[in-house]
Amino acid sequence: MLQSLIEVILPVFLVIGAGYIATYFGYFREIHIDGIMKFTQGFAIPCLLFLAISHLDLSASFDPRLLGSFYSAAALCFTAGLFGARLIFRRDWEDCVAIGFCCLFSNSVLLGLPITERAYGPENLDGNYAIIAFHAPFCYGVGITVMEIIRNRGNGGTRMVRSVLSAMFRNALILGIALGFIVNLSGIGVPVVLDDALGLITRAALPGALFALGGVLVKYKPEGDLRTIAYVCAISLMLHPSLMWAFGKTTGLPQDLFRSGVLNAAMAPGFNAYIFASLYGRAKRVAASSVLIGTGVSILTVWFWLTLLG
Repeated sequence: MLQSLIEVILPVFLVIGAGYIATYFGYFREIHIDGIMKFTQGFAIPCLLFLAISHLDLSASFDPRLLGSFYSAAALCFTAGLFGARLIFRRDWEDCVAIGFCCLFSNSVLLGLPITERAYGPENLDGNYAIIAFHAPFCYGVGITVMEIIRNRGNGGTRMVRSVLSAMFRNALILGIALGFIVNLSGIGVPVVLDDALGLITRAALPGALFALGGVLVKYKPEGDLRTIAYVCAISLMLHPSLMWAFGKTTGLPQDLFRSGVLNAAMAPGFNAYIFASLYGRAKRVAASSVLIGTGVSILTVWFWLTLLG
């Protein structure tokens, strides 16, 4: 369906492209892009997640079949990345964990949300928010645990895990999600004035984040082992959504949750892949290039998945 490419995917990537071009030619400097990214990632998107989760019908959205299907597929992709990097590309084990993390962490916020919203409307994002709520804790939990087992640092490794988990749970996105759950489960309700104010802020969240995403991509150069990068992109863009599709069909997921699961699984590796690689100083060039190339290639692969979803 050419219409889905033109009406759903291209507007999202044109905003990313605008950020890339404006930064590449110097109209926006790195400090400007960092400011936009800090506003969106540190404030506007947490407000968006808080508002969305505080209003969610939790019993309908947090379907165990969705979460089981998505995260089982993600764990298998991590395993494929880990052992593929070892057996096919002969990387050392610590590099393999970082490469596996690239295959695990899809860009569910900056790409998954806007593409799903444009494709199916804002009323069909409940599955996206359910996935996002567990995304960072699950992915970092898997990545850090496996890395520390391989590094076998004893008490030093335990201290590192604690410090990383502490930093992760101070993350503004996770705080926004947690506060949304508190409001939702307590039944307190958000005052109308505050709800309206948050609504104004959240309108800037995704467009600003997409523009900043384009600006950040300027500093990433396609370097490293291109065969490894292609392998990461194939797992992220094709294997993950294929597994999610199979598991979702097998478990009889409702259509709206099924579409959210497949589209989120089909997203390119997120920036957290590079953050994780930088944290351990492993496979950083592969991680950065996978984010850059995967984001570009996903224009076509997301179109493919949208066509299959109908």
